[in-house]
Amino acid sequence: MGKKKAPIYKVVAADSKSPRDGRYIEAVGFYNPNTNPMEISFKEDKVIKWLKNGAKPTETVRSLMKRNGILLKISMINKGYSEEKINEEMQKFTEQYKEKLEKEKARKERRKSTKKKKLKESKET
Repeated sequence: MGKKKAPIYKVVAADSKSPRDGRYIEAVGFYNPNTNPMEISFKEDKVIKWLKNGAKPTETVRSLMKRNGILLKISMINKGYSEEKINEEMQKFTEQYKEKLEKEKARKERRKSTKKKKLKESKET
């Protein structure tokens, strides 16, 4: 998926015996690293179904699911939390994630400005 020099990845459930880029059973989401912030989308019900059936995500997909909060939701489901409690915790998670993104963006801006200052100082001397 995607275009030349701008890939978009499809997250799929595949048999372990099939080749990496080969046949898959079901598409469960996609990942677009080209946007800022990167776009990650999963069909939660399908992901949960496959993980309960014993599917093992790759490290990359696992980190994407962690970033999206799906692993947190699955662990709460496995622990037997009520639907209200799960929704409440997921709300907290999304708020914390948004704050984290804002802090990261501010940190990048600070770094960029200090680099510009250092560059100006070095040119002046």
